[in-house]
Amino acid sequence: MKPEQLKALDRRLSEFLEDLLEPMGRSERRRWARVYVEGLLLDGERKSIEPMAARIEGADVQALRQFVGQSPWAVEEVQRRLALKLADLLGDAQVWILDDTSFPKAGSHSVGVARQYCGALGKVANCQVAVTLHWTSPEASCPLGWRLYLPRQWIEDPERAQKVKLPPEIGYKSKPELALELIDQAL
Repeated sequence: MKPEQLKALDRRLSEFLEDLLEPMGRSERRRWARVYVEGLLLDGERKSIEPMAARIEGADVQALRQFVGQSPWAVEEVQRRLALKLADLLGDAQVWILDDTSFPKAGSHSVGVARQYCGALGKVANCQVAVTLHWTSPEASCPLGWRLYLPRQWIEDPERAQKVKLPPEIGYKSKPELALELIDQAL
């Protein structure tokens, strides 16, 4: 999406995000969540903090980093509200789809990145993988929830996990276990 297209959608985006971001608490946190969403919507190959901040007027790299990496908020509640909002807009689901979605990565520092099967590339490669649950009908599809898959090497390397501020209580969960969590959350 081009900046002028995003600007034209400003009011509608604000209305869409208002209830969705309410569980984040503080207005400052909601403000940076909005900036982050804008960064995801804008055109650009890289959707990491620095490139996104460079595309958004008034965005602060450090504030976005803090929002993504340190701000405490319940992702499950935001996902739940998003699913309810989209289901209301799109009608009854005809099928739920569970899938693992991969994100190719060049480096090794993003949480969960490892050499593993990367569906986006059709081969084993350096990537992150998320288990996703989607609502779908013949007319549309939308995400109901998602969980980042953490390969065992991330759980078994406390130093690496600490560098990216992975909470110590997080243990290994297989992709089927993550999928069951998503189904439970959606029900």
